[in-house]
Amino acid sequence: MRRPFREDIPDIRPASFGKRLLAMLYDFLILVSIWLGVAIIATAINQGAVDSPMGRAAMQSAQFCFSFLFFGYFWTRNGQTLGMQAWRLRVQTFDGQRLSWTQALIRFLCAIISWIPLGLGYFWMLVSDERLTWHDRWSESCVVSLPKK
Repeated sequence: MRRPFREDIPDIRPASFGKRLLAMLYDFLILVSIWLGVAIIATAINQGAVDSPMGRAAMQSAQFCFSFLFFGYFWTRNGQTLGMQAWRLRVQTFDGQRLSWTQALIRFLCAIISWIPLGLGYFWMLVSDERLTWHDRWSESCVVSLPKK
């Protein structure tokens, strides 16, 4: 069962491309620190080197999983990653509910697909009437801009 957000905000608009891009930059910097932390731990566990193909694959898999846990936790909890909080953005379902973990997983995986053709899935929001990216559509979610309090 989906949980609604606590407040009912009447003046919610789709987020602009620029704000979404800036929030992604903030979140990317946090993600890099998570990846570095995983790499440091993996290197410490392997006595100073992760040089085997299996070791690299395990470290990259751990980085991928921690990346999803970062986004999934924030998207399902309050709809905002740390970068989204800075720019007053929120991801929600089309009817204004919190994302489920399944929707968060779909959104996360499809966001990767949106980047593969040189970010075309993200730029799609510039030509879409609803201002939705590919992963917004596929996960049945949208990013909205919250008004100043």
